[in-house]
Amino acid sequence: MFPNWFWIVILLFFSSCASFYKTNQQFNRAFENGNIEQAQKVLLSNEKAANSKSRFLYYANLGVVQSMLGNFGESNKNLEKAYIYGEDYQKNYLNLAASYFTNASMLDYPGENHEHLMVLYYKALNYLKIQSYDSALVECRRLNIRLQELSTKYKSENKYKQDAFIHNLVGIIYEADKDYNNAFIAYRNAYNIYQEQYVPMFGLTAPEQLKDDLLRTASIMGFESELAKYEEEFGKKYDPSNKNTGQLVFFWHNGLGPVKSEYSLNFAVLRGEGGLFTFKNDENDISFPFYLGGDENEDDRKKLSDLEFFRVAFPKYLERPLVFQNAQLEVNGKTYPLFKAEDINAIAFKSLRERMLQEFSKSLLRMALKKATEYAAREKSDDLGTAISLLNFITEKADTRNWQTLPHGIYYSRVFLPEGNSQVTLNMKGRQGNEEKQQFNVDVQKGETVIQSYHALDAGIPRGREPLNIFQ
Repeated sequence: MFPNWFWIVILLFFSSCASFYKTNQQFNRAFENGNIEQAQKVLLSNEKAANSKSRFLYYANLGVVQSMLGNFGESNKNLEKAYIYGEDYQKNYLNLAASYFTNASMLDYPGENHEHLMVLYYKALNYLKIQSYDSALVECRRLNIRLQELSTKYKSENKYKQDAFIHNLVGIIYEADKDYNNAFIAYRNAYNIYQEQYVPMFGLTAPEQLKDDLLRTASIMGFESELAKYEEEFGKKYDPSNKNTGQLVFFWHNGLGPVKSEYSLNFAVLRGEGGLFTFKNDENDISFPFYLGGDENEDDRKKLSDLEFFRVAFPKYLERPLVFQNAQLEVNGKTYPLFKAEDINAIAFKSLRERMLQEFSKSLLRMALKKATEYAAREKSDDLGTAISLLNFITEKADTRNWQTLPHGIYYSRVFLPEGNSQVTLNMKGRQGNEEKQQFNVDVQKGETVIQSYHALDAGIPRGREPLNIFQ
């Protein structure tokens, strides 16, 4: 009944989806259960994934698990592969053009904007752990360049354009390298971004640890007026008693970031005069006008002339709720709270919302023209029209790929330790009274900064949010 090419496309579509999701599920199961060595084996045994349309995710995931296993050099090699691939994709105009006419889930996955930033964060963290401060700063500079590119990409005034946590991280790196002047500048920049941008966008204020670091570096540099200003603003005095000890900066990666799902909307086509078409969804009061006047758009006008309704699929995020709400470090009878410094979950929602505002109209026009092609085919052959209709229905899928090993949020604290070996306990607590502890041995020299991190993989069942908040 249907032409041979139709069945070939259908088989290829389903086989590619099944192989990707089957592999991804196997990896996620091992990772989420904390079996990181098994998660690495799953990735390394899947050679096809390294050259698949999801190779960005393959190398990003491999970089994360290798970092968690302490293989920092190999981790950075694979994270760099992910980043370079994402950058090259963004510069490949054929790929970008194809995304206007083809289902995005059938194209190479380039990575979301915030995912590119997190690749570089993990690289910087790896370099910090081996005390390669110059290399860590290179990654932070790349992060800032990427953020500058994003700030010009979207038109919204309330857009994610500067990252307070990255400036904070730069300060930590400079201070570890005993460049206190640049550390102070970076901490000050971070504080301003938290207060001016993170508070209204994410409800996240500057961490108390950042305030302490800002006071300390101002004092070390002899910036008396700045020190007095921030002491008054923060309502706290600088305590110089710890300046001759070693330091531990501990990053707690809490929970797991969101996963992508999809939702669909039905649109009616309203035809105006002079080539004006409006795609309207009455349920959510959404209208997108398209002007297709001029001789160059005559074919598209003809295709849309008989179209009345069509359906479009869009991606959305599902949040994986936190199991642990807070944590603290316990050392030598003292406790040190871990302060939230980055809300990756909120940034993911924000980044997708900004991208969808730009791409929404593109998706609408793409699907409308596909549907119009189906109508034209029916006039020639019912079988061909039915085949195209079924093909359009099956392939109208949102791209639900995303980097699922990212944490929900990043927390940190700085602890001053005596020279030698100390036992540090991470005590994580949930709202339901649940508690879990992890212990670490930290060996630190006088004046040295040691970096450690721990990823608590506990997460709740993914839950939905209202997807149409992209219009708010």
